[in-house]
Amino acid sequence: MDLLNLSSEEVVQADAAPASRPTSLLRFITCGSVDDGKSTLIGRLLYETGAVFDDQMEALHRDSKKFGTTGGDLDFALLVDGLSAEREQGITIDVAYRYFSTARRAFIIADTPGHEQYTRNMATGASQAELAVILVDARKGILPQTRRHSFITSMLGIKSVIVAVNKMDLVGWDEGVFQSIVDHYRAILPQLAFSNVSFVPLSAKLGDNIAAPSAAMPWYRGKTLLDLLETVTPPALAELEAPFRLPVQWVNRPNLDFRGYSGTVASGGIAPGEKVVVLPSRQTSCVKSIIGPGGNARRAAAGEAVTITLADELDISRGDVIAVEGDRLESARSVEADILWMVDRPVVAGMRFLVRLGTAQSPATLRLLHHAVDIHSFQEKPVDELVMNAIGRATVAFDRPLAAAPYEETRELGSFILIDQVTGETVALGLVRTAVGEVKAEGEGATSLVGGAAPLADAWLGRIPGGAAIRDVVLTRAAAAFVMALASWLLGLAALAAGALGLLDFALRPFLTDAFLRRGAASREPQSLKDGGGI
Repeated sequence: MDLLNLSSEEVVQADAAPASRPTSLLRFITCGSVDDGKSTLIGRLLYETGAVFDDQMEALHRDSKKFGTTGGDLDFALLVDGLSAEREQGITIDVAYRYFSTARRAFIIADTPGHEQYTRNMATGASQAELAVILVDARKGILPQTRRHSFITSMLGIKSVIVAVNKMDLVGWDEGVFQSIVDHYRAILPQLAFSNVSFVPLSAKLGDNIAAPSAAMPWYRGKTLLDLLETVTPPALAELEAPFRLPVQWVNRPNLDFRGYSGTVASGGIAPGEKVVVLPSRQTSCVKSIIGPGGNARRAAAGEAVTITLADELDISRGDVIAVEGDRLESARSVEADILWMVDRPVVAGMRFLVRLGTAQSPATLRLLHHAVDIHSFQEKPVDELVMNAIGRATVAFDRPLAAAPYEETRELGSFILIDQVTGETVALGLVRTAVGEVKAEGEGATSLVGGAAPLADAWLGRIPGGAAIRDVVLTRAAAAFVMALASWLLGLAALAAGALGLLDFALRPFLTDAFLRRGAASREPQSLKDGGGI
């Protein structure tokens, strides 16, 4: 049974007896710097809640002697770290999901790696969580990776956080150490978008303040970690309140008499008879029927996988979005987004990628880097490039219009990934903040993005945001034309002819590029790339 994709009610029914059935489901992650004890904490939670079976305990005793890092004691991290490389190095590499429950609540927990090299895996785990447990080693305090994980957690929309100060046994259960870490973490909270933050001192290895109050820390009178997890109420996801939106994943056509559009509802709900609009074409129709796993359904809601049939025959394909009529969602040619760069070569403005947003895919260009975030101070700073694990704000332009919405409204249509066109490697995670250069339907008053420029100029510049972005494009193409003219002159062409060739390059390059793109070839636009950087 795939617990990760079940609703709260389904998880409860699948696990608990009627007499002790949990009343809700909480998805949360553990994150923080390397060696802060995240895997040990999860293993201890599993043990304290009776989620470790007898055969697993036997294996834990055996593995603790072979791989353990806690001397003669049980190494609870081995309950979570299953990869041989994780056991050999004593670190978490991949995201590990575990399920456990108490009488009051069921939990799906993601153990995410703390090492900077695996920050991308942490972001993957956080993308589906409602709460984060951020661990801090009492001996080391707030580290740069603690700040980075806190910022990514905030960026991904998680509002509820528990700061767990671990390894209190190694600092003599000192209240002053705990309070100092609390004060330092509170100092960075104004830069984060958390609405509910709790602090708890604990020892994951010994079990203090995990499920029962610690006798070694009588000065702490707050709730244990498990009490906090059972009683916290994370803010409801916006998907439940947003208008109905269904990214089409598959056109279901089993025979000539049936045409349905399958996918997972990203937000809102819909019922047969309601009017809908299809993006980007803006064709309209109404819902004829809704088919779920159990057959015909009266309604489809956020998170449900359904097939929808419409009253009219419309041209709809994978990547289109079916939305309720009147929804303000528009198809956009570009977005302003926060991006997490995830590979060891830098990214600069002008680089080309494939973008996947929802179920849609399109070639895209990173048009402009607005700023990066200093992970130590959380202050914005101007940059020319982003290096591995850097976070910044950028404008990304799509080659074709895609339905995009702010991440705060819907995760499905507000998040995307950038893929290297040559290697197929995922290089960045993006979160939409605003859609710029929205495209209206034909006849709905579409306007030029360059302030009333002629269609020819609009085509030459492309659909990009104005101001600095237009200036950068013009300067880049002028520099390329100058290099063309200089190279031609050095190769023996007359100065006048070389200058004319440069002017032709400046004027015609965008149109030639567009012609090749329409034929499916890769873009040849000028880019500021290091050798081997990938296009």
